[in-house]
Amino acid sequence: MSLKYYLGVIVSTPLLPIMFFQGKKIRATVPNLPEAKNPKGYIKKESDKTLKIICIGESTIAGVGVDFHKNGFPGALANEIATSNNISVLWNVYAKSGYTAKMVRKKLVPIIEESNADAIIIGLGGNDAFTLNSPEVWMFQINQLIKKLKRKYPKTTIYFTNMPPIKEFPAFTKTIKFVIGNLVEIFGKRLHRRVSRKRDVYYNNEIITLENWQNKYNIQGDVSIFFSDGVHPSKLTYQTWGKDMANFMMSTESFKTWMQKK
Repeated sequence: MSLKYYLGVIVSTPLLPIMFFQGKKIRATVPNLPEAKNPKGYIKKESDKTLKIICIGESTIAGVGVDFHKNGFPGALANEIATSNNISVLWNVYAKSGYTAKMVRKKLVPIIEESNADAIIIGLGGNDAFTLNSPEVWMFQINQLIKKLKRKYPKTTIYFTNMPPIKEFPAFTKTIKFVIGNLVEIFGKRLHRRVSRKRDVYYNNEIITLENWQNKYNIQGDVSIFFSDGVHPSKLTYQTWGKDMANFMMSTESFKTWMQKK
């Protein structure tokens, strides 16, 4: 995996000046959308069971592109789990646009208020790729994040979402899609390899493609319906992604074991 990264560095280095100017142009043309409001939610069902979820991460978890978190990823995830299992779900979001794994560990984890949780959902990868962190730096920061969370919540299952589908972003140039898109996929492969050896830590390693989502969920329309600004997800994408991630969570042994508890 490192060989693929360093071969990519050799190929990509001459493209960096081009990417720099392309990036400045994209930042100037893409709207500066706010993060979603109301980071806490509760879905009440008749069951006595309540799943407590904490969501942490970068802009997608922060809900950039929708008005309220209930219309974003956390709301869709919680709603799918609650409806599918007839259980109540309590959720809270700690996320910030532009944050890397290191920033999440240092700035967000310390301010998490909850004393306990049943599941922690982590959405990261995009900003670490845009920063051009190496896979080694990425995995070091992810390991440190897992260790810090496990010290604070030793009995809580951790779920990592899919890597962001950089290659699908309509606002990005072919050069940026190639360099950043391939890097984020390497991140995903490294993460999958690492967490497969850890107990109660999961990574949804399915590479998101909009064509697959359209076929899987019978979604009609062109690529623009999936984005709010050419980079961040639209409400449709958040709801699809949240439902998809919920189904991944519900398929894991940790979730099934939790459901069997009284």
